[in-house]
Amino acid sequence: MTLTPPLRARAEEQAASLPPLLARAEHLAGTVLLGEHGRRRAGMGDDFWQYRPVQPGDSRRMIDWRRSARGDAQYVREREWQIAQSVMLWVDQAASMRFASHNDLPEKADRARLLALAVAILLVRGGERVGLTGTLLPPRRGNNQILRLAEFLALDEPADYGVPEARAMIPQARAVFLSDFMGDIDAVRQALTKAADRGVRGILLQVLDPSEEAFPFQGRTIFESVGGTVSHETLKAGELRDRYLQRLERRKADLAGLCAVTGWQFHTHHTSDSAQVSLLWLWHALNRGTV
Repeated sequence: MTLTPPLRARAEEQAASLPPLLARAEHLAGTVLLGEHGRRRAGMGDDFWQYRPVQPGDSRRMIDWRRSARGDAQYVREREWQIAQSVMLWVDQAASMRFASHNDLPEKADRARLLALAVAILLVRGGERVGLTGTLLPPRRGNNQILRLAEFLALDEPADYGVPEARAMIPQARAVFLSDFMGDIDAVRQALTKAADRGVRGILLQVLDPSEEAFPFQGRTIFESVGGTVSHETLKAGELRDRYLQRLERRKADLAGLCAVTGWQFHTHHTSDSAQVSLLWLWHALNRGTV
């Protein structure tokens, strides 16, 4: 198949952005200490975990005679129990995410992709399987999976607002959805309900530009969606501020309520804030057993 010049140029531009994005994600992931991944316990596994004294009910073949020979007590050699889990990512790639209110700020899409890749790197290093929701990239381990994930995340979507993808959710897996969640909330409700029905718990990370929280507009203003399908002109933008902020708070409350009902967690990140802080929050949320 031959790519048309505009499509070829766009594909080359996206491919060129992969190494810097991966480098930034690797650097960001490197700021987080993996520790012991929060799941170490005794059981079936190949890695040594600890010695413990023999307890009633232990069979003689469980005893480590070499370690026991060093003293009067008898010890059992316990191995680490590890079950790799699957973590499904959905990163909003719609037009609304390609917004930044200032040249010094990243686009929401850039920050969402960075956080998604960084948490994926940490998960893969911890032995987990990571993939995308839907059927395009099933969860797998390894650095090659990170490269494939970066390639998929580099693609933009033409729609103004993203719709969460909840197909092919693996039962009992975990999930992380990153978006501004400015679109149809019914789509979010359906996705979380479907996930909860399959025993999937996860995180909604809302990524917002600081101007979307402050609404610093006054006088004559033309509001236009990034995709260009919605436009509204007003001579008194300041009069819209209170109504806008009330609707934003209602949206956040609705998202938090959905998470409470389905066993998910909700958090808001602003592109003016440190990416490291939100990555740490994501990492701890995934590892403290509540997701």
